[in-house]
Amino acid sequence: MKTYNWGIIGCGNVTELKSGPAYQKTEGFKLEAVMRRDIVKAEDYAKRHQISKFYGDAEELINDSDIDAIYIATPPDSHEYYALKVAEAGKICCIEKPMAPSYQACLNINAAFKAKNLPLFVAYYRRSLPRFNKIKSWIDANKIGEIRHINWLLSKPANDIDLSQTYNWRTDADIAPAGYFDDLASHGLDLFAYLLGDISKANGLATNQQGLYSALDAVTGNWIHKSGITGSGIWNFGTEKREDSVQIYGSEGKIKFSIFDDQPIILETNDTIESLVIAHPENIQLHHVQNIRKHLLNESLHPSTGETAAQAAWVMDQITQS
Repeated sequence: MKTYNWGIIGCGNVTELKSGPAYQKTEGFKLEAVMRRDIVKAEDYAKRHQISKFYGDAEELINDSDIDAIYIATPPDSHEYYALKVAEAGKICCIEKPMAPSYQACLNINAAFKAKNLPLFVAYYRRSLPRFNKIKSWIDANKIGEIRHINWLLSKPANDIDLSQTYNWRTDADIAPAGYFDDLASHGLDLFAYLLGDISKANGLATNQQGLYSALDAVTGNWIHKSGITGSGIWNFGTEKREDSVQIYGSEGKIKFSIFDDQPIILETNDTIESLVIAHPENIQLHHVQNIRKHLLNESLHPSTGETAAQAAWVMDQITQS
């Protein structure tokens, strides 16, 4: 059984618990090298996680002959640049979400990997989590009849960094044009396509209401899935309190859940209410990474690829009118 040696470009906070250990815990995978522009921090990460190699230059890691696959975990504005380098080197790749700041950049990345016939994955890990796959099983079993509409409200107050106007790449329009919408809404919109099928049309309005940073902070959107299911969303990052509520309406009931909060998933029909608590793994990308392994072994197709992630980018572009 082949062991795949992985390297991480950008070993920042997201890789500490959410993703990095998942590669170490997956049978047949070995986290062999990490890279960060601050090589002192790269060395510290490598020592703490018992990783053999560390780099301060991404191209050195990409061209390391011992590395079979690369996980790109940098801010989204650099995803395309690094992904094209990985494709050129002929290596397997997983890109952190969102795949890229624009739909066109996603198309460029997909074309490069398709030309080399290389596997490409994107870290929309909710497609692999048991909690959301239970919801999918309810939908597939017609537990609420024919699906009519899905609605998502995500709001939160401005945080201390926002209010102090300290620099934050997540709200820098040059890196993430729609700010927290790019970072957070991408998870939900991608999940909705997984649960209900691809989206064929989307539109919306977006603005900056607070003036705290350069990126957008208030977005509303509407869309329609190819199946005819309609959808709507509100994302506002300057409200009085945090809310994260999704409701799927069917002809015979309703499903309620949260994208980010640790809340039960709820199935309501005329005569029953079923409420389930399904915990996430300690390393939330574990199932996602294990599914990469299964894909490489031809055991099953991975639910989050470059092609599925590009669709999410297209929807976000349409909603923000990018």
